[in-house]
Amino acid sequence: MKQRIFMYLFIFSMLLVLFQYVNSKRVFEDLNSRLEKNESKIKIYKDSLRIIEDAFLDVSHFNLDRNEDAISYFERDGYKIDELIPFIKDELYKLNEVKGEHPIIPYASSEGRKMMINTIKMLNHKWIIADFSDGEFWGELFLTYEITDDKQLLFRLVESFLYPVF
Repeated sequence: MKQRIFMYLFIFSMLLVLFQYVNSKRVFEDLNSRLEKNESKIKIYKDSLRIIEDAFLDVSHFNLDRNEDAISYFERDGYKIDELIPFIKDELYKLNEVKGEHPIIPYASSEGRKMMINTIKMLNHKWIIADFSDGEFWGELFLTYEITDDKQLLFRLVESFLYPVF
């Protein structure tokens, strides 16, 4: 009787060990497959991030904020670049408030609307690109700007174009 009990206990413990082994093996394989999937996703994300970083560097190449030579040009004259850039943009946006036609945009607006500058990108210490529209027509401007000796800000239109309406 004792032998049978020990034999049943032995068989039961073997079944329990076998069950634990199979179950832990399945859990281990599942965790490994999840880990491999996550590692491949991380690799894809890192590649995507690298592509986005490269695209950002390409886009920001012509940007006053990242152009050390242009920044030092203003700093040599005693200007604080953090205050100067918003000031120049604000002065250009203020031209939108002038009564009548816009003083820089060389195109007339349509049907009682007004051409206004929407977006400004400062390329360096001398050049600006801006886009404009009146809600129906839109275009872009290439401007130069200069701060005179008496601290006046002057804008000069170099080139402009109006997109055709289809």
